[in-house]
Amino acid sequence: PGVTIHQFGEASAGKWLGDLLSEDFKKAEFTAVPLALGILLVAFGAVVAALLPVGLALTACMAAFGLLSLASHQLHLFQTTYSVMFLMGFAVGVDYCLFYLRRERDERAAGRDAETALRIAAATSGRAVLVSGLTVMVAMAGMFLSGLMLFKGFALATIIVVFIAMLGSVTVLPALLSWLGDRTDAGRVPFLGGRGNRLGNRRARTSGGFAGTVLKPVLSRPKIFAAASVVVLLALAAPALGMKTEQLGLEKQFGSDSQLSVAYRQINENFPGGPAPARVVVKADHIGTPALRKAFDGFDKVTVHTAQNVAEIEVPLPGGAADLSELREKRLPAAFDGTGAQVYVTGEIAGSVDFNDQLKRGIVPVFVFITAVTFLLMLFCFRSYVIAVTSIVLNLLSVAAAYGVMVAVFQHGRGASLIGSEGVGAIEAWIPLFVLVVLFGLSMDYHVFVVSRIREARDRGLGTRAAIDEGIRRTAGAVTGAALIMVAVFAVFGTLSMQDMQQMGVGLAVAVLLDATIVRMVLLPSVMALLGERNWRTPRGLARLPGLEHGEPETGTPEALAMSGTRG
Repeated sequence: PGVTIHQFGEASAGKWLGDLLSEDFKKAEFTAVPLALGILLVAFGAVVAALLPVGLALTACMAAFGLLSLASHQLHLFQTTYSVMFLMGFAVGVDYCLFYLRRERDERAAGRDAETALRIAAATSGRAVLVSGLTVMVAMAGMFLSGLMLFKGFALATIIVVFIAMLGSVTVLPALLSWLGDRTDAGRVPFLGGRGNRLGNRRARTSGGFAGTVLKPVLSRPKIFAAASVVVLLALAAPALGMKTEQLGLEKQFGSDSQLSVAYRQINENFPGGPAPARVVVKADHIGTPALRKAFDGFDKVTVHTAQNVAEIEVPLPGGAADLSELREKRLPAAFDGTGAQVYVTGEIAGSVDFNDQLKRGIVPVFVFITAVTFLLMLFCFRSYVIAVTSIVLNLLSVAAAYGVMVAVFQHGRGASLIGSEGVGAIEAWIPLFVLVVLFGLSMDYHVFVVSRIREARDRGLGTRAAIDEGIRRTAGAVTGAALIMVAVFAVFGTLSMQDMQQMGVGLAVAVLLDATIVRMVLLPSVMALLGERNWRTPRGLARLPGLEHGEPETGTPEALAMSGTRG
């Protein structure tokens, strides 16, 4: 009685982390899937139509898990990699299927027969899925340039799952739709989905009523709304100017009330001391030379492994990173210069400092790579450098706003208690780069889908503002549904136990929400309206090259459909 026992250590923390990730992953699966299914049920009003995207997304994740298990024999994967892969795979898989299925149902509602509607969906949304999927994969490939094993695993996992989801959306999904026919509308739920979703409705649907209401003032006063939306996004981004990143310790990762955090505080309070010591490893051809023995005399804790010609030295670092810098730059060179030994420094502080330094060096080539590739893909897709530049600027505004919200919530603790979290004074070191790359890829889903419909309307002869109005109204339902699903899935990760998963989930959810509302509904149309015909300026070198326009056939005849399928 009266004795309190606390357990803490590397093995204890590893076991705790493994169990926690396993429980969190199950929670994410059992929460995200019903949420997505519920949103799709409301969007389509039919059980079969709602099950198709969820089923294809889940099978894409399962296939990706299998392939990743093979890749893990050659590439070290961190435990968080699998959570990230499920997060990306499920959200992207559902979205791609939703875009494709929504276009097919729109064409059926407009009076097309089943085969014609499916061919139009393939020639329009199918191509948009291919372009956006390719953009996501190329953006993810930028993480290979970070020089960090963590991001190489993230890149490989997300590329695999996005590729499988994209491939399934343009092969398995149309095959299922062709086989099911009108049975896609089976299992209709009363009062859900609206009459406009019925396949038998021959009247062309005028979707996007709310979007039309929003667009009317935006297109009539584009300067005011463009300026207002930029101000809102910059205001949200303002806290990011004070962003501090670090590799969060166990006491910050698991929360102040977790068993490990309590044990850590008790140990520090009762046995005060500095941070964990650095471990210096010395390797030489002959570890017992007089020069090396003299060098070892300058350190207190030295363990020599004569058979392996290796020595380990523990060096206290009461001053943290400052003492580490002095150790590397002064003490070790002074002690071991001229001995012919190889000297390495590791430990908790050294690992964190090295990780952050490599991250700072790697973020520039990653950023240059993804912006350049995004520009080139958008340029080739729409043959317009104005559209390409606009895409990058809008993406950067979304990312900056997401950074600002993350800093406000998790670094300063504003509103963190609402999601069961707490302010920890810093952002996990890998989160900013990961969020940047993911959002640059994912935002292309909406951008390609929306701008493709605007381009379709313009190619049919509409003026720029009329084309913007029609394109955004016709994509409003699909974009809203896709955004709701992504926000729901990401928000689930924001409620998990680990601080880095919470930061990732909230950051991505906020960015997608802003991207689908302020950016796509207000900023994009207002900027395009201000630019007018300048949106479609084609560089001379690309004028003769085939593009990736998504024009639908003028008639429903097989000949016209064949022509539309080969156009571009």
